[in-house]
Amino acid sequence: MSGRMMVRGVVGVAVMMTSLSVASLAGAQQLPNEGPVPTTALITVNSKNDVQLDPSQLKLKLNRRDSPITAVTPLNPQRAQVAILIDEGLRSNFSLQLDEIKQFINELPPGTHALIGYMQNGTVRTQGFTDNKEALAGQLRVTMSIGGVDASPYFSLSEFVKNWPARVAGPRVVLMVTNGIDPYNGRPSVMNQDSPYVQTAQEDAERAGVAVYSIYYPQTGMRGGSFSGQSYLSQIAEATGGTLFNMGSIPPVSFKPYLEQFRKAILESYTVSFMATPMGKRGSDLTQIKLTTSQPGVKIIAPQNVQPGVSQ
Repeated sequence: MSGRMMVRGVVGVAVMMTSLSVASLAGAQQLPNEGPVPTTALITVNSKNDVQLDPSQLKLKLNRRDSPITAVTPLNPQRAQVAILIDEGLRSNFSLQLDEIKQFINELPPGTHALIGYMQNGTVRTQGFTDNKEALAGQLRVTMSIGGVDASPYFSLSEFVKNWPARVAGPRVVLMVTNGIDPYNGRPSVMNQDSPYVQTAQEDAERAGVAVYSIYYPQTGMRGGSFSGQSYLSQIAEATGGTLFNMGSIPPVSFKPYLEQFRKAILESYTVSFMATPMGKRGSDLTQIKLTTSQPGVKIIAPQNVQPGVSQ
């Protein structure tokens, strides 16, 4: 074999090995992490007579299989992030609730980071999280009260949780004030209750580890659809470990009892830590979770699915 042919052979082998290495690297980048990764879920405890949670009686199932819990930690208010998202299309009489929302803000535990956001055109307009209660209360205002200005509250929720504006890790909670109707899913009737946009928002919140609570409030110019909107809000609340606080076709006279329930839920929240294995392409599949307790008089409210590797 001539020297020229030997050089060509060596170069060919080198190119082939380089191509194989690049291909192997690309393939490795597409594979999910192997083995379990630290993961947390935010839960709320409802107890009779203010019974304290006994972590030893908690049971965890991941994808219907028993799994060990590594830690149960009471929520630290100084790490909590509370986002209040207000639909810009709410009726103008929503302004009567502003003083009660301000009172709620002023009664948040010291150090809690909160945010006021206005949902419009599928996004959330906000100045970001702050622990300055006076500054936050000053961001409250009357809504635009233009029917349909939000586009869809579920577009706004998806965009917000996927781009959560806080830079630090911590328990994440959303309170939505909206009619909950998805105008992009056809006529809001009892017979039309499957919305891909609601489902997407639900899964985005689950992946971000965000518990979604809501207060139903009608929108300007919108007649009917209260059942549809409340059904969607209830769906997302149950899936993420939150709560829909009110049901009915008329706006609540007062937000105070719902805001008190919300504040109580925050204070009775825990992060449950465990190991979960990423599944699916790039490890993006959600893992089914079920948390129960054998403790008398105690009920656990938890998300239905979690994203392995998401810790708070």
